[in-house]
Amino acid sequence: MSHEGYDHTAVEERWQAAWADADAYRTPDEVDDPTYVLGMYPYPSGKLHMGHVRNYTITDAYARYRRMRGDDVLHPMGWDAFGLPAENAAKERDTNPRDWTFDCIDTMRDQMRSMGFGYDWDREITTCVPEYYEWNQWLFSRFSDADLVERRDAEVNWCPSCETVLADEQVEGDDELCWRCDTPVEARELDQWFLKITEYADELLESIDDLEGWPNSVRQMQRNWIGRQHGTRLEFDVSEARSASNGRGEGGEPREYGAVEAFTTRVDTIFGATFFALAPDHPISEELAAEDDAVRRFIEEEADPDGDEPNGVETGLTATNPVTGEEIPVFVADFVLSDVGTGALMAVPGHDERDHAFATKMGVDIEPVIAPEPDDWDGETVPDAPDVSDEPFTDDGVLVNSGEYSGLDSGTARERLTAEIESAAESTQYQLRDWGISRQRYWGTPIPVVHCVDCGPVLVPDEDLPVELPEFINTTGNPLDAAEEWKRTSCPDCGEPATRETDTMDTFVDSSWYFLRYVSPDLDDAPFDLDRANDWMPVDQYVGGIEHAVMHLLYSRFFTKVLGDEEGLDHREPFTNLLAQGMVQLDGEKMSKSKGNTVSPQRIVEEYGADTARLFMMQAAQPERDFDWSEEGVKSTYRFLARLSDLVEEYAAGDVETVDDADASGSVPDRETVDDYVASETDAAVAISGTEYDDLTFNVALREAQDLVGTLRSYREHAEPHPAVYERGLDAAVRLLAPVAPHLAEELWETLDREGLVVDADWPTATADRETVERRRRLVANTREDVRDIVDVAGIEDPERIDVVVAPDWKYDALEIAIDSDADNLISELMQESHIREQGDAAAGYGQDLQANREALRETLGGEDEYDALRAAAWLIEREFDAPVRVARADDADESVVRKAEPGRPAIDIVE
Repeated sequence: MSHEGYDHTAVEERWQAAWADADAYRTPDEVDDPTYVLGMYPYPSGKLHMGHVRNYTITDAYARYRRMRGDDVLHPMGWDAFGLPAENAAKERDTNPRDWTFDCIDTMRDQMRSMGFGYDWDREITTCVPEYYEWNQWLFSRFSDADLVERRDAEVNWCPSCETVLADEQVEGDDELCWRCDTPVEARELDQWFLKITEYADELLESIDDLEGWPNSVRQMQRNWIGRQHGTRLEFDVSEARSASNGRGEGGEPREYGAVEAFTTRVDTIFGATFFALAPDHPISEELAAEDDAVRRFIEEEADPDGDEPNGVETGLTATNPVTGEEIPVFVADFVLSDVGTGALMAVPGHDERDHAFATKMGVDIEPVIAPEPDDWDGETVPDAPDVSDEPFTDDGVLVNSGEYSGLDSGTARERLTAEIESAAESTQYQLRDWGISRQRYWGTPIPVVHCVDCGPVLVPDEDLPVELPEFINTTGNPLDAAEEWKRTSCPDCGEPATRETDTMDTFVDSSWYFLRYVSPDLDDAPFDLDRANDWMPVDQYVGGIEHAVMHLLYSRFFTKVLGDEEGLDHREPFTNLLAQGMVQLDGEKMSKSKGNTVSPQRIVEEYGADTARLFMMQAAQPERDFDWSEEGVKSTYRFLARLSDLVEEYAAGDVETVDDADASGSVPDRETVDDYVASETDAAVAISGTEYDDLTFNVALREAQDLVGTLRSYREHAEPHPAVYERGLDAAVRLLAPVAPHLAEELWETLDREGLVVDADWPTATADRETVERRRRLVANTREDVRDIVDVAGIEDPERIDVVVAPDWKYDALEIAIDSDADNLISELMQESHIREQGDAAAGYGQDLQANREALRETLGGEDEYDALRAAAWLIEREFDAPVRVARADDADESVVRKAEPGRPAIDIVE
């Protein structure tokens, strides 16, 4: 489909070829400290989607901007190429994952080039090639040397559809579904390889506060996932209740189960513990299930940890409160989790919402032992106990009904109780678990271990790496188990026959360090050049989806800290600044193939050009916000680029009549002031765009560029432009748009007869002060709006003249005093100034207005600056209302008009 405008296809093909010929995006190795800009590398699924396009346009625009600012920029791209989807796709198509993956990579690389993304393709990495995954294996060995690798039998998350293990982070939602295929996840016991991320739990948590360039939401998600809790471990003696004894104990005595350890963050509530609860898979629960049908039935059929309400079953056991000596009933309850705390807890219904709900359901006592701290509390008096029958009191407070501890505040009570209970000790618990990396799939990095009957698991020596994948075996279960010839090997330690490990690594291992490989992608004796990594890292700006807030980002932080300790990396965090880009939606819904509501980036490029797609996306919303795709918005963006192209081409062809310096006055009223306005708007656009590009608020930066183009069009239509002013404006507009619309910018840069490529050009310079610019623009906008209001209200159809009168100097002085003053009586303070006091009733009236609006007062331009700004902008009002505009100082206007003028709000007098 063709559209009226420039030939975007020819322009884009031409400049993509020119960039390639010039090797424009190559980052030489000798650069010491480049600005490292990185988008999360994609999984090669076959085609770019709009989420990819948005992510990579953000990084590309920022990388181009930093280049124009004079930085040496590293902006690479690679492929997260291992993973189950490729394996499944290969099975469906009766091919192999490698061929499928590389076909997809070729397609997506071509699409990226057609989008004009400026990558250093010499640094391209692909994680599924032995040259890359060799270093996954090497790193596994280094982690093992650091005692950060463990193999153990563990309950794992198993997806029966994918036939592989999932990390905790890959199990989604209350229904516990596989993150890939939405199949309900099962629990299985398997031998698994783990990386001991928990060894770094404290540092991972505590250094989050230093990640000031990360979104607060992502930082909080990581805090929650690590889930550190400070509390108390203590023991409750558990035994069979005498009334429930069935003679299973010796001589018919109740059976003793011994001391059971519980963890609590609220030991101050121990006097209110009215029952004890065990996880369904606690050893005592499992022992009971073998003997008690009710317990077995609950565990196997009824327990639902993700249900809306807590459930449980009585056991006939009691637990002895170590402080009160009271025996309380023991339940097996599904809200107790074996991997949180100890799998056993003391339940205090009066002060915990979940315990309260369970106690209410089961008819267990609910006792208050913490009271809110009274406002006038003296620190000694014991307040009244609260009513907790309907809902618990869950805050800290003052202990009540707690024996000798009554009257203590919660914090003090926790310290004393922990010290004075014989079995108690301070304890720190984490929700974070070690990272199980074993996957029972083919398309991943083979774990570099050999299993020997005599020696056990033995690491493959570095000199024998990589352990390469065998040819693809299309089978169910773990394909490498069927690779009989590949599995057979000899033990590196004793030389006897042995078997290779058949699990492959979680693909998040690949992405936990890939950003380091870009600094030296062809290095063949180490995963990265250490000196160069210390010079280039950390990544200055990282961009990707919020869905990676926990897994990828947490694992990358873990790897970086280990490599700091073990391999000499200087930095301990991989990404200085992080931007989580929002989704591209259609009619308010996320685009997805399953919903059939996707928009093809390729179609947009073919119909409107890559620059149009890029510019529309970047101007539609701030990059971290979701936005709706709009075909009309795309068309509007295309029309804007066509208008810009016309402006530049007409000027370069000599089709725009300009005025010589000698004739610059007289041909248009206030000719020089019009030129001044356009020059100042060029300065303003440059100054504001730069700060907005710095902050990645591209939509604001682009609005400046687009408004400047609109101003230049009006300038051309209103008067014969001054050539230097007009050409500087066009030059600036092209450069301001170059990071986002690079192809057309190159074309217009050449049309303006500039040297070299715009990608290598400097960012335009301006001396404008942003605060002054904003005050000037606010003044002009308010003045134009006031003229419109008067014309509308008065019904003036054909104004003869419009007078704009600036406020007298004393009002600017009064406003400044009012803004700086904290006096209660502002009028009195104003009247201490003789030149204000001389204004009499006018000063008193204005002072009253200032007093009434003190919270809303803000600084304006000074009186003379307002006069100059309004004179420069008068032509805009003249164009809009087709009437001459006279800007006057207060001394040159009628007093009846002057008294209406205020700083930032000149008086308007329209002569019909």
